Amino acid sequence: MGRIGRRIGKAQTSANDGTGYFGDSFFQDFFQRQGNIYNAPGALSGLTATGGVISDYNTPPGAVYRAHVFTSSGTFNVTNIGGYGSNVEYLVVAGGGGGGYASGAGGGAGGYRTNQAGATQGGGGTLDSAFSVSAPGSYSVIVGGGGNGAISPGAGSNGTASVFDNGGPSPRSATGGGAGGGANGNNAQPGGSGGGASDGNTAGSGTANQGYAGNSQGGYGAGGGGAGTPPGTARTGNDGLRTTIAGPNYPIGTPGPGPTTGGWLAGGGAGNEGGNGGAGGGGESQPRPTPGPAASGTYATGGGGGGWNSNPPSSFAGNGGSGIVVVRYQIGQLTAAAKATGGAISFYGGKTIHTFTSSGFFENTSDSPLTVDQIIVAGGGGGGGQRGGGGGAGGVRTSIPGLMPATADSQTVVSPGAPNKITVTVGGGGAGGAAPGSNPGVSGSPSVFGPLPATGGGYGGGDGPARPGDTGGSAGGAAAWDDSTTATNSTPNSNPTRQGYPSGSHYGNSPPRYGAAGGGGAGGAGGDGSPSAAGLGGVGVQLPSAFRNPASAPSPTGGGLGMPGPNGQGYWIAGGGGGGIYNTPGNPNGKGGGSGGPYAGGGNGGDENTPGSSGTTNTGGGGGGGWNGDNPPTRFGGSGGSGLVLVIYPS
Repeated sequence: MGRIGRRIGKAQTSANDGTGYFGDSFFQDFFQRQGNIYNAPGALSGLTATGGVISDYNTPPGAVYRAHVFTSSGTFNVTNIGGYGSNVEYLVVAGGGGGGYASGAGGGAGGYRTNQAGATQGGGGTLDSAFSVSAPGSYSVIVGGGGNGAISPGAGSNGTASVFDNGGPSPRSATGGGAGGGANGNNAQPGGSGGGASDGNTAGSGTANQGYAGNSQGGYGAGGGGAGTPPGTARTGNDGLRTTIAGPNYPIGTPGPGPTTGGWLAGGGAGNEGGNGGAGGGGESQPRPTPGPAASGTYATGGGGGGWNSNPPSSFAGNGGSGIVVVRYQIGQLTAAAKATGGAISFYGGKTIHTFTSSGFFENTSDSPLTVDQIIVAGGGGGGGQRGGGGGAGGVRTSIPGLMPATADSQTVVSPGAPNKITVTVGGGGAGGAAPGSNPGVSGSPSVFGPLPATGGGYGGGDGPARPGDTGGSAGGAAAWDDSTTATNSTPNSNPTRQGYPSGSHYGNSPPRYGAAGGGGAGGAGGDGSPSAAGLGGVGVQLPSAFRNPASAPSPTGGGLGMPGPNGQGYWIAGGGGGGIYNTPGNPNGKGGGSGGPYAGGGNGGDENTPGSSGTTNTGGGGGGGWNGDNPPTRFGGSGGSGLVLVIYPS
C-alpha cells in the first residue's frame, strides 16, 4: 500500500425481537423516546450490519439512512437483511497519485465509483450496477493509500486501489490515481484519474467510469486529473465530485466551489509554479521562489499530490491522499430531526455521538443550550527517515475524567443556531522522513474543537545529520546515531494538562547493531533503543465505554472506531510509532503502540528491507521510523495518522 499523504479511519446492532417488528435499539433507545418515528406494529427495519464509523441521518421526506464510513481497511459484516431489501449503495475512492519533481506535474485523483441513486459517476460515466448483500455475509474493505511524491527529478508513484468486497464474487475496485510527471522525460502515469503532464509530454489517462485524464501543457508541470472535470491545459488540478452518501451535512470530504461545507472528493493535484489543487483534496504547489515542499492530497479524499518546482530547500513533491469507502442503506422513517449537526452521527447507550473524521462544524439545531463532552485527538508525528526514531502520537485532550492522567477540560455549552456553531479541525498526520539529507519526519497538525486545541505529535529524528525527535502532544523518538541521551519531553497544553508522553532515547553506537527510539503515546512513554532492538512506540489510550458500540469495533486491520489495543479490544487511539532497526537476526524493529503491536494506530518501525509503516488514519498514531537499507525506499519513515474529534451528549 502506498504511503498516506503528508498532511494527511459504526453500525448500531439491531435488537431483533423475533417477531419481524421494529427492534433496532437505535430507534428504541432514541427516536421512539423522542416521539419522532413512525413505529407502529409491522414497521420496517433495515439491515443489521457492522463496520466503519456510523453516520445516521434522515433525508426528506424522512427516510433514515445509515452510512458506514471506512477511512482505513476493515470488514462490512451483515447479520440480518431486514425489511428494506438486500441492496446497498456504496462509494469507493482509491488513493491519489503522488506529484512529480522538477517541472513537476500534479498527481491524478484516485478512481471514484459509485452506485448511489441520482449520483454522478467519476469520469462522467455510467453508475455501477446494484450490489446485493447476504445475511450472514462479510465483505472485505480495502482503503488505498496515496502514492509517494517524487524526491528526485522524475515522476511520483501511483496511488493504490480501494475495494469493496475484496476477494468476493462482486468486487468493486477503484484504481489508484496516476502519478504526476517530472523532469528528464519522466512521463505521467495513467490511473483512476491520470497524472498531469510535465515538459510537454503526454498526460496520464483516466479509467472509464472512474476519472478523467490529467492536464497537458508545454514547459512546466500541469495539473492532475480529477473525477469530475475533463482534462485541459492548466496548472490547476482538476475538480473532483461532491457526494451526499454519508449525509446531507457532508461529514466527509473537503470544501469546494460554492458552500464551504465538505463532501468534495477525488480532486487532482496542482502542477508546479503555484498551481491550486482541485476541489476534493488536491494538493497545491509552491510558487517561485517560495521554499518548502508541495502539499499532499488530503487524507481520506483520494486527492492527488502537488508537483514540486525544484527550489531549495524543498526536497519533495506532495504525496497523494488516502482513499475512502462508504456503504449505506435505509433503516427507517422519521418525522423529526436530531439535536445537532456535524460529523458522522450515531446513537449508543442513550447517548448521541458525533464523530469528526475530517474538519467541519458542530451546530446545535435544538431550541435549548446543549452541554457536550469532547475528545480531541491531533495528528500523529511522522517517523524519521534514515535510522529514524518513531513519531509521537497526536495530543489527546478531553472533558471526560479518567481518560488522560491530568485534570480534564470543562464541558462545552453550545447555544442554538448557526451563529453559535463551533469550528472543528481534524489535524493531518505529519510526513515521514526521507533520505538522503536532513531527514526527520514532520510533526502532526493540531486538532481543534472551538477554542480547545490538541497539539500535533512530535516528529521522529533522522540521521542526516543525527538529531533527536521533536516535542509535541507526545514526543518523537531520537535517531539511532543521535548523541543526545535525554528523552524528548512531551508538551503540556494550556490548562495545563498532559496530552501525551515523552519518547524513548536512542542507542548511539556503530553498525551493525543499533536501534532508534520509539515515539511517545497518549498512555505511556516510548521505549529506548538498544544494541539489539529498536524502541517500542508508547501505548495509546482506549476510548471510554460510552463510545464502545460493539458494532463499531475495528477489525485487526482497522475499519472501525480506533484500532485494537494490548487488551485484545478495539477503540484504542494515539499509540506512538516504533523506532527503526538494523535488522540482523533476532534484532526486532520497534512495534507501534507497544509490545505485541501494532496497537492504537501507531506504525511499526522499519528495517533494512522494509520502510517504517504509517500511523492509521483517524487515530492520531505516530509513524514508524525508517532505516538505512541498500534499497532506498526502506529509508522512508511512516507518515503519522490523522486525528479525530468526538462529541457526545445525552440523547
